[in-house]
Amino acid sequence: MSEGRQVPEGRQVSEEPDELYGRLKEFEGRAAATAGTGKDPVNAPMIRHWCEAMGDTNPAYSGPEAVAPPTMLQAWTMGGLSGHTDRSAAYEELFGLLDGAGYTSVVATDCEQEYLRPLRPGDRITFDAVVESVSERKTTKLGTGYFVTTRMDVRADGEPAGTHRFRILKYTPAAPERAPRGGGRSLRPRPVINRDNAGFWQGVAEHRLLIQRCGDCGTLRFPWLPGCNACGGQEWDTVEASGEGTVFSQVVMHHPPFPAFGADGAGGPYAVALIELAEGVRMVANVIGVPYDKVRTGMPVRLEFLRTDPELELPVFRGGEG
Repeated sequence: MSEGRQVPEGRQVSEEPDELYGRLKEFEGRAAATAGTGKDPVNAPMIRHWCEAMGDTNPAYSGPEAVAPPTMLQAWTMGGLSGHTDRSAAYEELFGLLDGAGYTSVVATDCEQEYLRPLRPGDRITFDAVVESVSERKTTKLGTGYFVTTRMDVRADGEPAGTHRFRILKYTPAAPERAPRGGGRSLRPRPVINRDNAGFWQGVAEHRLLIQRCGDCGTLRFPWLPGCNACGGQEWDTVEASGEGTVFSQVVMHHPPFPAFGADGAGGPYAVALIELAEGVRMVANVIGVPYDKVRTGMPVRLEFLRTDPELELPVFRGGEG
């Protein structure tokens, strides 16, 4: 079983020979981490927190015979707030080389996971990681740089449990685009519409917020998925949300400023909230109608549809102070 999300890796820069690339290629196959150890064993509290955050009610993840959700594979290897202490000298040297050449920015692009056996509470996690590949220099909308892929082989109590490939872009940021001529505003990024969520966006175009409902067990789910989290059923229909909800949690985005996300064109700060709909599912959306620093957990909100430019309309939620 595997999970992955691929994104375009940009276009190759056709210039003079890239001497740096030759040096970077020498790191392929070298260890990024050796004999790493998870800070905690697989445990029920973290499984519960994960499932609550993801809205995953699969019964396999609770009870005396519980297993961890497969997609938590990387979670048990992460360094936490104190960071990683098991990265190799080669890994640090590779990134020092990139930083020294001016490729100082970093963004995660995608990951791929392969699951070999379920993880159960009490399992002790160990892992090794290797620099699997470094791409040729590419240019993306973010800037020019190199895609670096590391592969982590995860073990549970000494047994192979899964493989995690993680790809990042180390890049030099592109120069900011100039504001559109004539005083026009920059545009928000376009949503990725595919066969799994096209019905949702069709509903938005009709000013309807549609929630998937499993045709087998009736469980509601959001965001839209090809199968049911609760029973695995593939059949589904939709129900229309009433539009009522409350703020479940929120963050305030301060940086980087992005003019398209500010009503006044200033680009922030602005509030992004996890909204719990009256139907019981949650979705991420902007909160409007109140200052960003007045958005609070538990605040009642009401669905609206905001036209951000001539080609894009989005569901947002209007809050009220007090």
